[in-house]
Amino acid sequence: MAPTGRAALLAALGSLPVGIWEPSWTGILAVNTPLALACACDYALAAPVRRLRLTRSGDTSVRLGDTADVTLTVDNPSRRPLRAQLRDAWPPSSWRRGTETAASRHALTIPPGERRRVTTRLRPTRRGDRQADRVTIRSFGPLGLFSRQSTHTVPWTVRVLPPFTSRKHLPARLARLRELDGRTSVLTRGEGTEFDSLREYVPGDDTRAIDWRATARHTTVAVRTWRPERDRHILVVLDTGRTSAGRVGDAPRLDASMDAALLLAALASRAGDRVDLLAYDRRVRALVQGRTAGDVLPSLVNAMATLEPELLETDARGLTATALRTAARRSLIVLLTTLDAAPIEEGLLPVLPRLTQRHTVVLASVADPHIATMAKSRGTVESVYDAAAAAQAQNERHRTAEQLRRHGVTVVDATPDELAPALSDAYLSLKSAGRL
Repeated sequence: MAPTGRAALLAALGSLPVGIWEPSWTGILAVNTPLALACACDYALAAPVRRLRLTRSGDTSVRLGDTADVTLTVDNPSRRPLRAQLRDAWPPSSWRRGTETAASRHALTIPPGERRRVTTRLRPTRRGDRQADRVTIRSFGPLGLFSRQSTHTVPWTVRVLPPFTSRKHLPARLARLRELDGRTSVLTRGEGTEFDSLREYVPGDDTRAIDWRATARHTTVAVRTWRPERDRHILVVLDTGRTSAGRVGDAPRLDASMDAALLLAALASRAGDRVDLLAYDRRVRALVQGRTAGDVLPSLVNAMATLEPELLETDARGLTATALRTAARRSLIVLLTTLDAAPIEEGLLPVLPRLTQRHTVVLASVADPHIATMAKSRGTVESVYDAAAAAQAQNERHRTAEQLRRHGVTVVDATPDELAPALSDAYLSLKSAGRL
């Protein structure tokens, strides 16, 4: 880029003969007058920037980790060509660290009365809404000595959705679901309450499943088969309180809970069950109800996009009351929260009977894999102390889980990578056992 302003003046002075530097008015006028005229002409020939018309188009949503393209159309209504540098500013979390400058700056050359498009490629690093900031345009004259600059506000919002990395586990769980539903050659029958069909008895079948009336009408022994119930109601409850803000690996616990909830919702909707979502800490942060099977997953993803952990203690009584109002009839309530002893014993356990007496309850919690690594460490005094602390933490979680199981709660405690498939397996086990 050509030097502008004072830099251009100093460069011009540096190229003149030494004699002109003598402190005389004649020398000063000899230097300044031609340069001033050149600068004035350059400034006058630079295209005006305040009259430019800017509009946006492009992506309005993107999954975390993917890229979104937002196009900026610049219309030059003046009679002068536009030679400019453009900066399309977005929040810092819209790009990976170190790539903002290259992604947000564009060189423009627009003839009079024409328009050009520039595309800014975003790669967000956090969930939520990313709103475009100001667009700054600096227009240069043909000599590059002076420039005009203006800032424009061109609104645009890109919603960054949860990545749903656990969707890779969906095909295997759907295959197991088809087995439970008797749709494949492997007729693994559930013990649900919906009658499916009759078939011939084979050794190993439960004799309680024999249909004696059908057997009397045929020459072979007939047994009843069942299929898992459909149209069950599932309420997924996300605890967005203080404990969900704890980071496990590179992400908060809340993100791993969301991923597990999405896999469960995708599986349950394919199974013909209805899925609702409640996000709560001391008030309702998100509520999704009454969506069809085809709309439930997009609705959940959109509702989760803007959720952030709140640094306050979750109101267990308020959460329980809200869940009971949301699940009016018998349901499967999946509570994604912590297994830490204090919040469970002081908050959830006193109000848990209100949930378990009317509903089937599953509690899923994110375990820290670093604790398991610490528990195996040996060799130095520090590592032995680390192992002792990790063993104590594991014992407390196991004790808390046993307390919950004594109340009839199914507990799923797994690391972030394993939580989603483990929770879906627990759902399939409940379904095959006819407990939904």
